[in-house]
Amino acid sequence: MEHATQICGGIWLVFFLGWILAAFWSKRAAERVPPSRQMRYAIPVFLGFTLLLSSRIEIPVLQTRILPKTAPLQIAGLVLTVAGMAFAVWARVYLGSNWSSAPMVKQGHELIRSGPYRLVRHPIYTGLLTSSVGTLLVNGKVRAAIGVVLIYVAFVIKSRIEEEFMVRTFGAEYEDYRRTTAAIIPGVIG
Repeated sequence: MEHATQICGGIWLVFFLGWILAAFWSKRAAERVPPSRQMRYAIPVFLGFTLLLSSRIEIPVLQTRILPKTAPLQIAGLVLTVAGMAFAVWARVYLGSNWSSAPMVKQGHELIRSGPYRLVRHPIYTGLLTSSVGTLLVNGKVRAAIGVVLIYVAFVIKSRIEEEFMVRTFGAEYEDYRRTTAAIIPGVIG
């Protein structure tokens, strides 16, 4: 698995391009989060993905390998990367035109509680975190581990902002959903 890192990078590139294209099929926003609040998660998510995916970071300590570069670990990493992306895509397709890149309420917004949303409230983040962990297994370096942590922190911040919108929009129905369904990590209610 000599080229696992390049394969992983190619998978992420295709994913991001598809994600950007899919953004054109969303409902109009009824209410948006202010840009100043968006920075609270946008900065750590940008830094996290940069550390996870960029091979041009020349800081020696960040390039230190913390996981062995073995074929089984590389294969497991590629499988997790693809599986996580598949889960995120499933969630994105299931959410349909209610999806948005930033926390907001759409015109005619619907609360989705089926499909991947019956497993976790934020399955796109679950999928992307799974993919990030897979990429960490392929990369095996300190920078990728820090990247995964930053991505997780960004998704927790972003999910809390999103949930403020959902509680205001759906009230008791969303509160019930929060009590019975994990946020990002299946089985961990939060």
